[in-house]
Amino acid sequence: MRRYIYNMQRRIYLLIFSLFLTARLFGQNTNDAVIFHIHSSHTSFPDSGRLHGHTSDSVFYTTADHYRDSTVLIIAPKNLNSKKKIDMIFWFHGWRNNVDSTASYYQLTRQFIASKRNAVLVLPEAARNSPDSYGGKLEKPGVFKALVSDVLDSLKVRHLIGKSCISGKILLGGHSGGGRVIGKIVANGGMEINEVMLFDAMYSETETFMSWMQANQAHRLIDMYTDVGYGPDAESRRMAGLLQQQQVPFLQAEESALTGQQLQSNRLIIIHSKSQHNDIICNPDNFELYLVNSPFLTAW
Repeated sequence: MRRYIYNMQRRIYLLIFSLFLTARLFGQNTNDAVIFHIHSSHTSFPDSGRLHGHTSDSVFYTTADHYRDSTVLIIAPKNLNSKKKIDMIFWFHGWRNNVDSTASYYQLTRQFIASKRNAVLVLPEAARNSPDSYGGKLEKPGVFKALVSDVLDSLKVRHLIGKSCISGKILLGGHSGGGRVIGKIVANGGMEINEVMLFDAMYSETETFMSWMQANQAHRLIDMYTDVGYGPDAESRRMAGLLQQQQVPFLQAEESALTGQQLQSNRLIIIHSKSQHNDIICNPDNFELYLVNSPFLTAW
């Protein structure tokens, strides 16, 4: 009985927390954006790998509460100008988050609109409100390509892009545990990925990212890490060492000294931040900074 009461209290708390953050999301200045949700069978979940839930630190996370949400949050600027191609930025959240809480807490919507990039921002749901980096179906070959198609269809139905519009440049960004699925998509997604932005998210997939960088000299990787991510700091330093051994040019910089010119002039950038794990996205507005200085995105 005590366990039942605890689980009910926990579900009520998560529901209230989610509703609060969703309200915050739509409380942002969205006059310049069209924001909507779709459901896609090509998101992370449901997936056979979490058919029976998941246990972390002796806490069980049920499939019903955490591994059945196929939501995709899509944010399109009202000034979107798309004729033949549309550039897309996909964001993958980390542990104990969902797409709405992520867009709100990290101010992704505000930063994206402030960047004035002629693209759409897409947040596919991952493990919802769970401490879990597993990317579900999106780790499997070709599933990401199908998700891109679903997003295109949803934009066409709403007359935000033309009927013959196809995907253009594709950028992947993510925080913390979102780094794993980004690496899997780079390897298995079935689409050309032009840029990757990691925010304290390089816990693994290092060799995948290095191979991807070396496969095409136009590929671009930005890896920002803190001292308190409990993993990305060591992995980022390891990658820097491997790059030095292989004599691959890259920029190492401190966040406090980073300039837009450095972002524009380098395709492989490793940035150390003295900020906290949850601050590096929007305090300061690094997501906006990266978008504005990406060679793959244009202004409205």
